[in-house]
Amino acid sequence: MFKKRIVVTGLATITPLGSDVWTSWRRLLQGESGIAELSRFDGQDHETRIAGEVRDFEPVKYMHLKQTRRMELFAQYAVACAAMLLEDTRFVIVPEKAHRTAVIIGCGIGGLDALERSQSVLLKSGPRKISPFFIPSLIANMAAGQVSIFTGAKGNNLVTTSACASGLHSIGTAYSELLLGRADTAICGGTESSLTPLAMAGFNALKALSTRNDDPMRASRPFDNGRDGFVMSEGCGLLFLETLEHAKQRGAKILAEVAGYGASGDAYHITAPDDEGLGMALAMSAALSEAGLRSEELDHINAHGTSTKLNDITETRAIKRVFGKRAASVPITANKSMIGHMLGAAGGVESVFSVLTIQNGVIPGTINLTDPDPECDLDYVTEGARKCEVRTVLCNSFGFGGTNASIVFKRFEE
Repeated sequence: MFKKRIVVTGLATITPLGSDVWTSWRRLLQGESGIAELSRFDGQDHETRIAGEVRDFEPVKYMHLKQTRRMELFAQYAVACAAMLLEDTRFVIVPEKAHRTAVIIGCGIGGLDALERSQSVLLKSGPRKISPFFIPSLIANMAAGQVSIFTGAKGNNLVTTSACASGLHSIGTAYSELLLGRADTAICGGTESSLTPLAMAGFNALKALSTRNDDPMRASRPFDNGRDGFVMSEGCGLLFLETLEHAKQRGAKILAEVAGYGASGDAYHITAPDDEGLGMALAMSAALSEAGLRSEELDHINAHGTSTKLNDITETRAIKRVFGKRAASVPITANKSMIGHMLGAAGGVESVFSVLTIQNGVIPGTINLTDPDPECDLDYVTEGARKCEVRTVLCNSFGFGGTNASIVFKRFEE
């Protein structure tokens, strides 16, 4: 059956390692950590007092100061990344074809900070003091909405909200839209900024966060025996997708191809993954099958790798289930060891890094893995960035509610 080819022609990120894609990528390859002591609010009473904060973001480069006051950080990050993305891909959205550009952006939580601030206003001063911008700044789809407003894109305008799989589901959904012919181009990925007292307290209540407060840069330890939870982070990662035909018509530089997408559900538990990784394996297998790849043809896995006890063991089991004996020889990396867990933005940022891995022929290392968990016994690239030919990458994202997504990116060839 004939299937359209969908390619990646632009990349943009804002991360704790830097507010542009090349700064983040350079520091990632150098094995630097973006995790530090929390400064966004006073976390003295919290069990966890570390996070991956974006510290050098200047929103006024991309929007007026007045607009920033009516827009939460998760939406600001998305608007800024969209501006950088369109510059990177050298694409101008013209009015007569604006309906052919979709904006599909994942966001797991949305404007939680707006909710907390407004609740305080309500209790202190009453309902008449609530801002008319409260609801529009709170809702998760406002990232996609604001990007549409700022860019003029009038295609499908959508948020995917599926916890920590939101960003990857966004890319998969955009890929599907282009395959079906509903759009020619798409802005997609994920954004998140939920470093708030309530979010931190909530994840601490679940015993999900690292409490290694005295050693922030070593707190995120995917697959390590000493891991004690993930480190909350924030940021945004967007990709520009288009049909191959459209990209060729305008002479776009093609960075990679989206070859396959798989999604599944565990049907198991609200927070814990299925013990054997059955749902994760279903998503990975579906992505490989759609890409037409045999297990021996995959060069690299960009793991979800959260640094939690359950996820890392389960993802390892799922990889073994899908790849069999080959699992031991597939290089695996965990970007979250350096950038923390961006929740709904994770899949977007890690997809950008997956494409850059193909482009540059180098796999970022996994830092802080000094004492491997005996049950996590695969090749997690712990010796620093590894130079090697990478033609195909499988990128994973899994979330609460048992939601799983996997995407295969491959080197573009005519």
